[in-house]
Amino acid sequence: MGSDPNYLRRSRALGGGAEKGVRPHFREGRGREAERDPVTVAHAAPAGEARIAHVRGDFILCAADAERIAGVGVERWFDRDYWREAGRPLGEKTGRGAVVVLDHGAEQWVLRHYKRGGLVSRFVEDHYVWTGLERTRSFREWRMLARLHALGLPVPRPIAARAARSGLLYQADIATAYLPGARPLSAILNEGAADENVWGAVGRMIRAFHDRGIDHPDLTAHNILLGPAGEVFLVDFDNARRRPPGRWCGAGLARLQRSLRKVALETGGAFDPDGWRVLERAYGFEGSSVG
Repeated sequence: MGSDPNYLRRSRALGGGAEKGVRPHFREGRGREAERDPVTVAHAAPAGEARIAHVRGDFILCAADAERIAGVGVERWFDRDYWREAGRPLGEKTGRGAVVVLDHGAEQWVLRHYKRGGLVSRFVEDHYVWTGLERTRSFREWRMLARLHALGLPVPRPIAARAARSGLLYQADIATAYLPGARPLSAILNEGAADENVWGAVGRMIRAFHDRGIDHPDLTAHNILLGPAGEVFLVDFDNARRRPPGRWCGAGLARLQRSLRKVALETGGAFDPDGWRVLERAYGFEGSSVG
């Protein structure tokens, strides 16, 4: 399916916290000036204004008004010990991309720490090579989410990104708005609760991203979330990028189909070819890649 030319022909073209009593240091700038000076307020059109705070060696990127909305200083945002002591974590998930859900009163945040996967993770757990602030995984994902959210695409609102540099390496975290009641497509499938409406909504959601040239490198049943009112969200944009239309559109659908088959195998269920056909039709693909 990933090399199926029909998918390609029928894809439309798109076109660490601060010391007590010490506030983080902010400076301002725009455009190329912001690229040269990492401790700035950068302009990321169309997503609006963004601040980059320098907090004791950490760089934290956030919306210009995020600190006011959060009600707690930026130096505390990525301090998991602080949140545990404050008694405000709502849940934790370990493993790759360890996640903590935080209660901020007015809203809830998801805090995710970047961790390596595959063979590399046996030797390096959560460090990456520093090649520049704007090239860190957390900053790239935050800016991608900001653009997509501004376009009205179904993604979690980005709150803040952190890059903690240590010599030639860095560690990273990202905070996004929590999606209340949203559950992974994999869980819905495991319960046998995926009907035609679900499959159709998933197909239309994927097409919306592809029409805007968004290549999600990990399009799986675990990264597609369904809300309580039938909404469909896409999450985890680590290493996502914008590209001209091409073979990657079909490769993304093929990746999702493999994920669905794997979920069925792991849960003792069966891959649903009829549901997949509904997804393909909703995406805009005439015909089917399944018999």
